[in-house]
Amino acid sequence: MRTIVLAACLLVSGGAMADTVKLHAAGSLKAALTQVAGDFEKATGHKVETAFGPSGLLRQRIEKGEPAEVFASANMKHPKTLEKAGRAGPVRMFARNKLCAIAQPGVAVSTDTLLDVLLDPKITVGTSTPKADPSGDYAWRLFARADKVMPGAEKTLDAKAVKLTGGPTSQKAPKGRNQYGWVMENKRADVFLTYCTNAVLAKKEVPGLQIVTVPEALSVGADYGITLITGASKAAVGLADYILGPGGQKVLANFGFDVPEK
Repeated sequence: MRTIVLAACLLVSGGAMADTVKLHAAGSLKAALTQVAGDFEKATGHKVETAFGPSGLLRQRIEKGEPAEVFASANMKHPKTLEKAGRAGPVRMFARNKLCAIAQPGVAVSTDTLLDVLLDPKITVGTSTPKADPSGDYAWRLFARADKVMPGAEKTLDAKAVKLTGGPTSQKAPKGRNQYGWVMENKRADVFLTYCTNAVLAKKEVPGLQIVTVPEALSVGADYGITLITGASKAAVGLADYILGPGGQKVLANFGFDVPEK
């Protein structure tokens, strides 16, 4: 895989390499990139200071001047917005994800019946918050695809979906807990649409949960983009390249992400 070093060098500030790299990354990347950051620290001696959260809110924090060097987003839109504004360098797609459904143990649901269950008036459908968190945007794309399968489905799902995570005022899980496992454990939704990687982590915490594959007609893929913020250090360039390189890509794949072909 080609690295982004040459393009990124245009952004690198002069002087000695920094001891600490500031990584801002989507919440769905927390488990994988925490391991990648640790591997990078061991390999280089540099420290990585991480900030995980909804990509849209992280982008806003960077726009407001919060110090950041590497931004790994759960979509391409937010890093490209920074690039267009001259706040970041070229954006590279470094991982892919898909939406899955998490269902409570008592919900009778399968891939084939998922749309019917989502439309059931008695079923509470949870999502993340669109615009603030790409996971929410992807859920609404799924709703649009559902409309082609069953006319009127998009309007129904738009009206009934409950935005439970990823927003500026969303209730956060206790420290150390998976956000989606915690939401489902507290019965805030019967079915929750989130990334498949999040679903796996949620089920590890709450074993009774069901993971339901989204049918092909509704399936929505997520492209993850990475960029360097203007003024990023040489150490930050190294971290970005590590994430894009074999070591980082192997870890992402181990956590269930699809990685781009070299």
